[in-house]
Amino acid sequence: MSTYLDYTYSLVHQDNASDIPDTNALKQALEKGNDDSKIETMKRILSIMLNGDPQPGLLMHIIRFVMPSKSKPLKKLLYFFLEVSPKHDNQGKLRQEWILVCNAIRFDLQHANEYVRGNTLRFVCKLRDAELVEPLLQPTRQCLQHRHAYVRKNAVFAVAAIYTHLESLMPDAPDILLTFLEEENDHTCKRNAFAALATISPEKALEYLSSVFDSIANHDELLQLEELLFIRRDAAAHPENKARYLRLIFDLLESSAGTVVYEAASALTALTNNPVAVKAAAAKFVDLAIRETDNNVKLIVLDRVDQLRKKNDSILEDLTMEILRVLSSPDLDVRKKALDIALELVTSKNVEEVVLLLKKELSKTVDEQYDKTSEYRALLINAIHQSAIKHPEVAASVVGSLMDFISDVSSGTSAVDVISFVKEVTEKFPALRPSIVERLVSTLSEVRAGKVYRGVLWIIGEFSLEPKDIRDAWKGIRQSLGEIPILASEQRLLEEPLEAAELNGHATKSTAAPSGSRKVLADGTYATESALTSGEKSRLEVVKNSQKPPLRQLILDGDFYLASVLSSTLTKLVMRHSEISKDVARTNALRAEAMLIMTSIIRVGQSQFVKIPIDEDSVDRVLSCVRSLSEFAQRKELENVFLEDTRKSFKQMVLAEEKKRKEKEDSEKAKSAVQIDDVFTIRQLKKKDVDGDELELDLEKATGGDVGSEDLSSKLSKVVQLTGFSDPVYAEAYINVHQFDIVLDVLLVNQTTETLQNLTVEFATLGDLKVVERPTTQNVGPHDFINLQATIKVSSTDTGVIFGNVIYEGEKGVDSNVVILNDVHVDIMDYIQPAYCTETQFRTMWTEFEWENKVNINSKAKSLREFLKQLMSCTNMSCLTPEASMKGDCQFLSANLYARSVFGEDALANLSIEKESEDGPVTGFVRIRSRSQGLALSLGSLKGLNKVGST
Repeated sequence: MSTYLDYTYSLVHQDNASDIPDTNALKQALEKGNDDSKIETMKRILSIMLNGDPQPGLLMHIIRFVMPSKSKPLKKLLYFFLEVSPKHDNQGKLRQEWILVCNAIRFDLQHANEYVRGNTLRFVCKLRDAELVEPLLQPTRQCLQHRHAYVRKNAVFAVAAIYTHLESLMPDAPDILLTFLEEENDHTCKRNAFAALATISPEKALEYLSSVFDSIANHDELLQLEELLFIRRDAAAHPENKARYLRLIFDLLESSAGTVVYEAASALTALTNNPVAVKAAAAKFVDLAIRETDNNVKLIVLDRVDQLRKKNDSILEDLTMEILRVLSSPDLDVRKKALDIALELVTSKNVEEVVLLLKKELSKTVDEQYDKTSEYRALLINAIHQSAIKHPEVAASVVGSLMDFISDVSSGTSAVDVISFVKEVTEKFPALRPSIVERLVSTLSEVRAGKVYRGVLWIIGEFSLEPKDIRDAWKGIRQSLGEIPILASEQRLLEEPLEAAELNGHATKSTAAPSGSRKVLADGTYATESALTSGEKSRLEVVKNSQKPPLRQLILDGDFYLASVLSSTLTKLVMRHSEISKDVARTNALRAEAMLIMTSIIRVGQSQFVKIPIDEDSVDRVLSCVRSLSEFAQRKELENVFLEDTRKSFKQMVLAEEKKRKEKEDSEKAKSAVQIDDVFTIRQLKKKDVDGDELELDLEKATGGDVGSEDLSSKLSKVVQLTGFSDPVYAEAYINVHQFDIVLDVLLVNQTTETLQNLTVEFATLGDLKVVERPTTQNVGPHDFINLQATIKVSSTDTGVIFGNVIYEGEKGVDSNVVILNDVHVDIMDYIQPAYCTETQFRTMWTEFEWENKVNINSKAKSLREFLKQLMSCTNMSCLTPEASMKGDCQFLSANLYARSVFGEDALANLSIEKESEDGPVTGFVRIRSRSQGLALSLGSLKGLNKVGST
């Protein structure tokens, strides 16, 4: 027997499922209420029916008190009710009340109001019983001739639905629709008629298309879209028509409607791989990305261009400059997508044009200040960086432009990216070193960022190879450092106002204690803060905040890492000067001055003039440079360490980055590569009844992967037992995660000897989960089993719980029984994917994100590297720390991890662990940061992470 749910097409939400009135109350509301109250009553009835109660006793009351109403909203709800209302009795025969309903439907199909007719015709499309449809055939045919287009466009779908499900009642439907198409003038009606005809009779649709083939380019946009859809289907079935279709599609590419152009370009690439066609389609996609104002449309179109690029790389090279025109869009995501595509298409032929355009865009970011300017500037700098590294011939022309941003305070992270690029260029292109070093020395007095200054000093120390370069670099560093010794000069500034006051006779001596406030010291004694003491503090603040050269200011602000880099740079300059110059006196003078600067840094770092006292590591580093300067003449290995080993290390790092970049390119090419021994199919030589391969190929394209790629073990691991083996109903669910949805495939087994009637599985959720599709009610025989599905929408990576129960009735249908289901915890790892970002991006996000979860580690892992691998495996995070940085065995390990969720959420992690002995535990902690609290807590409370931490 068919249930009412078989005819359900509309869903109405019920706010409170427990507040359900009885049938008598609903009947009285229908009898005595006006149209407005009846509308509310009908909504409540529909909610009750869609939640499991068919309400068969209300049909007659609705026929009597709702059907005669002239209210349009009430009429609409009436037909919703008729959709879901049971139409057959227990013996499978049509209920007698439906004869009255059928008569009312017939009158509505002949109603004077066009809205009522159209609404009724939509309901006719959903009827599947010949007894109900047969009396409605004549008025449905008459509606095809109605004066109003709203009626006609619904009538064609009603005719097609009747022919599809009850062909014997209207065998001439294809001819009726073909005639209707030839005579109709309304665009929407023609579109609906052609769509219906293509569904029920592709031969008739092809006949009509052939008759109007030459005028298709002049058809309305809606009809053209439907005709393109039909052409794509028919070309697969009738390849002999493909050439004719291609000519038509080329004409449609010139349409003024963006949707038609998009569909025509998509159809063109689907029908042929001809280079001319692919290039024409890609050009139209790019044109759409430039013309359309909607950013979502731009991203969709650029995705299509990227897909074409992967399959036809060399064909789209000429469109690189056109793709870069999309940079005129203000949206950062669109610009990023366009840059990514363009960079993949850059070759030696067009690299100069591309770089020139990128430099113009970069110069615009200086003058134009708008939202996310710094992010866009970073994208452009990265794009120029990649182009220059791949194509050395443009490196010289871009270095100068990029170095303008080194001293730009507003550049922020962009300046750090620039200095990293300059370091790599200086290493790879020796001819550019003199000009780069000269330019950097001239900007020493303008740089204000510590990270940028460190990079500048490193380049100067490594690549100042001539005596003149060393002298100029030394002069620039001294100017940026200011007067030395630093401590003595700062102390003199502090004392100058007091001395001046004494000389001018303003200072007065007093034997009385200066007035002031009493303060409690740390040891519990009292002290008096005098006005003189307060004056000294204020003068100290004035000295600290006074204008100073940049390098001096950074050191006094507490950047002693920069101070250690400065010491190393000075050491390199002195050692290289002693190698290349015979002026021993000059070398000794430089050595003495360098040692004075280093000791001055240590002394001032331990004084009151710095904001943060110098740390022990920086002191050791600076002192090691002092010792190296005093001993390098006797110990040549010190020169090798400073002048050769550091350069070799950087060169190895550059080569490692190149290797990683090359491996990534090779892996991308391998995805779209076709092997010479791959099997290919010649469709003309295949038997017509053998379509298994095509079906499998289509299925693979639809699912986005290989059919059957998931092995049995991975499927079994996703099966969750919901009830016990001794329960009357055994239930288990297979959890299938698909994009943003969770599909529960539930197996129910009746373990009793009775038939279980009206068996229903009800699911509810906690967290950001929502049940969007409930399992239908079923009857299950003795020891029988059924499969049901429930769909749950996921809106974030917060931890969620799915729970519920099974409700059923026995054979007599009197008692209702309930079996409670086990809870299902949603594994957020299905939504976390490994990702990569630059060090600068990681540090920026680490600073911005406010939610942090610190997890303590105490693991029995054999080694630190093994623990890191286990952590990456259980959290789906990728390691950003280079492999070369973690080589060798050590008691400590620190690494940065990164991942992104499918919802676009970033997850950062910093691992700091140690192992005191071979048999000792791995201890430390993991700090997880994210923009949202839920992701940080969920990643930190993972069972997998806890398992790694305790095993």
